[in-house]
Amino acid sequence: MNEVTRDIADVGAVEVITTTAVHLMSAAAVKCGLADDAEGQTDLDEARKLINALAGLITAGAPEISDMHARSLRDGLRTLQLAFREASTMPDAPGSGPGEKWTGPVA
Repeated sequence: MNEVTRDIADVGAVEVITTTAVHLMSAAAVKCGLADDAEGQTDLDEARKLINALAGLITAGAPEISDMHARSLRDGLRTLQLAFREASTMPDAPGSGPGEKWTGPVA
């Protein structure tokens, strides 16, 4: 088992940041209803929290992880923000949606 697991001390910061972002993206996508069981898994309150955390992480981490990584994470974040807006029965005002505090309005 020791051969299979990696010591966190051996993992670089860029990998930790990007992996965390991908986990947040995946969870937010499920909560936005983008998974196989959309009716049973959609929870926009939970999605909002995850997207807010993701936006903060990407905004703060972008200067540290290179433009190549940050660009794809920003694209994924924007897709989630749009999916959230589409799934919402009462969309937030521009600039008030999840993560828009850090990204600006998404349309």
